Amino acid sequence: MDIPLLDLKAQYEAIKEEIIAATLEVYQSQRFILGPKVEELERKIAAYSQVKYAIGVSSGTDALLISLMSAGIGPGDLVITSPYTFFSTAGSIARLGAIPIFVDIDHLTYNIDVDKLEKRISTLHAKQRPRLKAILPVHLFGQCANMDKITAIAKSLGILVIEDAAQAIGAEYRSFDGCLKRAGSMGNYGCFSFFPSKNLGSFGDGGMVTTNDEEAFQSLKIMRVHGAHPKYYHKMIGGNFRFDALQAAILLIKFKYLEQWTEKRRSNARLYRELFARKGIEEVELPFENEGRHIYNQFVIKIDQGRDELKGYLSNQGIGCEIYYPVPLHVQECFRYLGYHPEDCPVSIEAAAKTIALPIYPELRCEQIEYIVETIGSFYKR
Repeated sequence: MDIPLLDLKAQYEAIKEEIIAATLEVYQSQRFILGPKVEELERKIAAYSQVKYAIGVSSGTDALLISLMSAGIGPGDLVITSPYTFFSTAGSIARLGAIPIFVDIDHLTYNIDVDKLEKRISTLHAKQRPRLKAILPVHLFGQCANMDKITAIAKSLGILVIEDAAQAIGAEYRSFDGCLKRAGSMGNYGCFSFFPSKNLGSFGDGGMVTTNDEEAFQSLKIMRVHGAHPKYYHKMIGGNFRFDALQAAILLIKFKYLEQWTEKRRSNARLYRELFARKGIEEVELPFENEGRHIYNQFVIKIDQGRDELKGYLSNQGIGCEIYYPVPLHVQECFRYLGYHPEDCPVSIEAAAKTIALPIYPELRCEQIEYIVETIGSFYKR
């Protein structure tokens, strides 16, 4: 049985006619950059994410970059983030001449460890503290970081929070007051990606920034078009972060199915748990779920020993799997100048060495999940 890590063809076949009709409408309009389709998507994503404003941009990476720019972060500024994430999280900080400060992750959620965050801030010397401008938490694999603690720390320091919600559209965090809050609604900025592999994926690159701050919203709108306002008049330097109307049209079709797809991912996760328990496979540590809503962009398991051997075995049996992420950012060659050592973030190093993602996409059938779990069981029986 061949089971890919992600089957976008199956998703496309189910909505093919709607997608073709939506793209034809854009061709006929000849409005390819920004315009009414982008504005409609922005309104829907803002409402879905429980915020006042949303700005469509050219990618998830650019969502991070333009948010940092809008926040005024630049050379010499310090931004705290996680080392266990996709490269663009820290890469966007460094591109602006700012300095990423890496804080290790929690061993259960793989999100930034808030106790270590507080401890790291306490070690900043007097000259560094005024340069600390933001915390950039990542809602990794579709589960929110501990935002109550993060926002409280940021508020006490008078700094910003920029949420990397690239993998977490629709994820929910249960706040201390019992309220469920959506990813992208809790910080000063929320950054989303519509890369094809995301739960809401386009047919190319695309991203979105969410905010409740009108001043930030206006700044983002201007920066998105090279800092021009009005056209050809520039009071600031922005960039070409404009969003593609074709991608917006496709996402508007897909958006109708997002909740359905999310619940199917969550259902698939529950079936995995049931089958692993039924078969007594104790060598596998399943994803931890906090009290909010995990939307499972990835279903990541932890293997104490033999992770790479398991990956090879699954691949040989036709099962797609992937390692997210094999090299934490604090030990990437391009960040060597920051002076980090592997032992500075040991939980990230362990996660990189012991975790593997299994298929979780909505179109995955029950018998396919059963085959995956049976195959993992047979690996350990060997």
